[in-house]
Amino acid sequence: MTTLETGEDQQLIEKFSDALWLERGLSRNTLSAYQSDLRKLVDWLRANRGYGLLLAQRADLLSYLAELTQQGRKPRSSARLPSCLRQFYQYGLREGWVTTDPSTRIDAPKIGRPLPKSLTESEVEALLNAPQLEEAEGFRDRTMLEVLYATGLRVSELVGLRPEQVSLTQGVIRVVGKGGKERLVPMGDEA
Repeated sequence: MTTLETGEDQQLIEKFSDALWLERGLSRNTLSAYQSDLRKLVDWLRANRGYGLLLAQRADLLSYLAELTQQGRKPRSSARLPSCLRQFYQYGLREGWVTTDPSTRIDAPKIGRPLPKSLTESEVEALLNAPQLEEAEGFRDRTMLEVLYATGLRVSELVGLRPEQVSLTQGVIRVVGKGGKERLVPMGDEA
């Protein structure tokens, strides 16, 4: 493996990541996970096959996925990888990097949706009463907890809120969630 070859793969990954951000508006976390998945695949391909992303064949990708499964990779991470590969190679086809898509007919493992864990009423009360309201940070923390509890926002949505997204007179929050989808979320009186 030469530095030049690895650098070429890295450039492809960066171009792909930029395109995903522009075209699909994926979050930084998702983009980072895709980049990490592709870098690990590059490392595996170089170590086991002697070539990079553009020469990978379907059999290579299946071998890599099988190895990850044998190593005990979590099902959710394993489900993300085929999606990442499909998107990467479809982008590669559009850009003319590859002439065939080696990720075709590679299915993601089926994963069930876990049931959400819920808190008891006493646990919720203890959580809401934990911040020290004598301090500004405590008041902020209590407000954040109340908003989370009342609205069901994701933590990432809450910490990304700007003042202009909150209407106290109407009692709603305008949230831009996953995939850039916007929604209005009602707040409770306490929140």
